[in-house]
Amino acid sequence: MANTHTSKIVLNVELDENRIPEKLTWSAQDGGITNEEAKAMMLSVWDSKNQESLRIDLWTKDMPVDEMKLFFHQTLVSMSDTFNRATQDEKMTATMKDFCDYFAEKLDLKK
Repeated sequence: MANTHTSKIVLNVELDENRIPEKLTWSAQDGGITNEEAKAMMLSVWDSKNQESLRIDLWTKDMPVDEMKLFFHQTLVSMSDTFNRATQDEKMTATMKDFCDYFAEKLDLKK
């Protein structure tokens, strides 16, 4: 039997009295990350039994809209890279990248 290793990623969400996120921190011991602060996060998991994606999208109340736009753009670009690595579907990856360029252009993100 092969040796296995368990790696843990911890997400902490500090809420105000109205349960609105005020502070997000995360830790990943294997990555050398301890209580690193973040302004936003998106977590998706695949439920194979129900054939559906489940997600948690959180951002702090002081996350600026201009940073949220950049966060979304960079996340979309990363998703297209991940899609390519997972599927090797070059044609759809190129289409996704075209959309990312369009998204950035429409939001004036490219400098």
